[in-house]
Amino acid sequence: MALVHLLSKTILITSKPNHIFPTISHFSTSFLITKTPKKFKKKRRKEESPRTKLVQTQSNLIPHFENILLRDAHFRFLTKTKEYLSKQPLQVLRLDDAGKLHQQLGFPRGRKVLKSILGHPLIFQTYRHTDNKMWFGFTDFMDNLFREERNIENGSEQQRVDVVRKLLMMSVNKRIPLSKIYHNRLLFGIPEDFRDRVSKYPDYFKVVVEDDGKRVLELVNWDSSLAVSALEKEFVVDEDKVKRAFKFPMKHAKALALDVEQERKLNVLNTLPLVSPYSNGSKLDLWTLEAEKYRVGIVHEFLSLTLEKRAYIHNIVEFKEELSLTKHTYLMLLKQPHTFYLAGTEMNWCVFLKDAYGEDGELINKDPQVVFNEKIYKYADLQESESAGLST
Repeated sequence: MALVHLLSKTILITSKPNHIFPTISHFSTSFLITKTPKKFKKKRRKEESPRTKLVQTQSNLIPHFENILLRDAHFRFLTKTKEYLSKQPLQVLRLDDAGKLHQQLGFPRGRKVLKSILGHPLIFQTYRHTDNKMWFGFTDFMDNLFREERNIENGSEQQRVDVVRKLLMMSVNKRIPLSKIYHNRLLFGIPEDFRDRVSKYPDYFKVVVEDDGKRVLELVNWDSSLAVSALEKEFVVDEDKVKRAFKFPMKHAKALALDVEQERKLNVLNTLPLVSPYSNGSKLDLWTLEAEKYRVGIVHEFLSLTLEKRAYIHNIVEFKEELSLTKHTYLMLLKQPHTFYLAGTEMNWCVFLKDAYGEDGELINKDPQVVFNEKIYKYADLQESESAGLST
C-alpha cells in the first residue's frame, strides 16, 4: 500500500507542471533584437561601374574638354546618319528600315528614329514615296553643303596623303590593313573613296592582297623629311616647353636631399632625349624607359595627325599592333597630365593633346574640315523658323 501511495503522489506532481511554473508556456523572446534593422545598417557603397565612372576626379576636371564629349554625344545621330546615308543608293532610306538601325544611325535603342530626324530639319527631310511608304534623305540645303565638303576633300588631298604616309612610317612593318584606315578615316579627315585614290600614288603606296583576302596598304618609299615628329619640330622652337612636356621621374635615395630645382634637372636628364616615333620601337625591350618614351611619343604623334588632336580609345586600340602599344596605354597616359588630358569614362575615354587647345577650349589651329564640321553642327540645331536668309 505504501508503494502505491508513493507512485500516485509522483504521478500527481509530474502531471501538473503548469501549476508549478505557470508562466513558462507564455514566455516570449520576440522582444530580443537578433538582427540589425535595415534602417540602422551601414549601407555598403557600390563600386562605380567603369561605364559611368569618370576618368578624372572632380578637382581635376577640365570642363571644356568634357563638354566636347557631350557635343559628340549630342550630334552622334547627325554624324553617324550622315555617313551611313551618304553611302546608300540615291542617299535615301525607308523609315521602317531606319528604325532597325539604331546602332548604325546612332539613335537610342527603343526610341523612334523619326524623333531624331525631325530634330535636324535643315539636314534631313521625310517624304512619302510612290510605294506609299515613308522615306527620309538629305535636304537640298544639305546637298549644297556636301558640294562644299567635296571641295575641301579635293583641296586637302595631298595633306591627307602625307598623313597616311606618316602612319605607315610609324607602323612596325610599314604596312596597315586598309580596313583599319577606312574605319578611322573621319579621325584624320580621309575621304570615303581614299581606297580608290591611293592608286594615283604608286610612288608612295602599294596595295597587297594577303592569302585570307585582306587588303593591306604598304609604304613604297621612306621619306626622311616626313619622319620628323611634331615634338621634334616643337623642340626647335621652344626647347623648355618640350622639357616640361613629359615626366619620367628618376628614382633616387632620400639621402641625396635634393631640392625641387635639382630634382627637376635630374628628371630632365631622364626624360631627354625622347625616342622618335619613326624609329623601330619593336626592337626595344618592352618595359624599359626607352620603350615607354617611344610609346608616349607614338601616341603624341598619332594625336598630332588627327583633325581635332584627340582620339577615343577604340581609335587607338585599332592600331595597337601596328604602333607597338600595350594594354597599359591608359595608365601610361595618366602619368603624363601635363601633355595629355583623358576625358570621359574609364570604359570609353578620349585623350586630348592639351597644348593644341586654347584656354577657351577651342583648337588653336583648325583644319578646314573641322571648320566645316562646326558649321554643320550649327545648322543641325537650327529649326526651319530660324533658318531664314541662310546660305552655305
